[in-house]
Amino acid sequence: MMRWVALLCLMAHPVLADEDIPDQYPGSPLYSKPIEVIPNVWSAIGATAPPTYENSGHNNNLSFIITGNGVIVINGGAAYILAKALHMEIRTITNQPVKLVIDENGQGHAMLGNSYWTEQGVPILAHVDAAHEFEERGNRILEGMKRYNRDKADGTFVALPTETFEDKRVIEMGDFTIEVLHLGPAHGPGDTQVWLPEQSMVIAGDMAFHQRMLPIFEETIVHDWIETWDDGFEALNATYVIPGHGTPTNMAQVRRYTRDYLVYLREKVGEHLDNGGDLAEAYYVDQSPYRHLDTFDELATRNAGRVYEQMEFE
Repeated sequence: MMRWVALLCLMAHPVLADEDIPDQYPGSPLYSKPIEVIPNVWSAIGATAPPTYENSGHNNNLSFIITGNGVIVINGGAAYILAKALHMEIRTITNQPVKLVIDENGQGHAMLGNSYWTEQGVPILAHVDAAHEFEERGNRILEGMKRYNRDKADGTFVALPTETFEDKRVIEMGDFTIEVLHLGPAHGPGDTQVWLPEQSMVIAGDMAFHQRMLPIFEETIVHDWIETWDDGFEALNATYVIPGHGTPTNMAQVRRYTRDYLVYLREKVGEHLDNGGDLAEAYYVDQSPYRHLDTFDELATRNAGRVYEQMEFE
């Protein structure tokens, strides 16, 4: 009982991550030991910092569901070594076999660990757009991971998903109904959310951020992300949220630091455009309400520039 009280306190007042802490789980390549978020749903919470040799590239959340008739893993991980370490943790918790891996998008931290799971003969599911993204860019992503991870990249190779879906895949396994969703364009191609309707939990992937500033990529259309949030993600009305990065929380928290941040940034850039401001000045629009977020220094100016480029011709 006390564990669930502690979790509710965490969701109401999330403990801020510290990107200066290189490793919270010495002895394992994982940045932190998996925690049971709700009964039978676990997550190894990654660093809210850029990928480094010290965190082994574990800067996103690697989750798994123990269904009673097998385990479903959400995210292949950023390297073979991370997927193997997660599997070792799963084996200490349950003797149920891993029956499926779901990749949340086409980025390296979601898919490079597919190399390990492929060797175990585990099917891998991703959205068709995420699979295409990784097929096109996988070798480049792998080379980038090798540069920071060096010897920790050993064994990692590009392994594509074995199955794809377009809008929705419903999985009935053991005690769980699991809806694998693509609600629309958001952070990147093929963003995927894993919705557990009976538990009112969403494993949100990079649809939702809170402790670290979200990155806006060249292919991220902010207007569409907001629309997908309003029309699809918000309607889930989830009680529990495991975001793509950061500790488990609730909808109010991820709304504040994802949807509301995107709206705020568009408003600030819009004001800048209305005043005849140029791109060079747009990088420095006021984002001070979000300065406390991890990765603010790395991402804030870049985000503003990309929103300016998108809004300039709207």
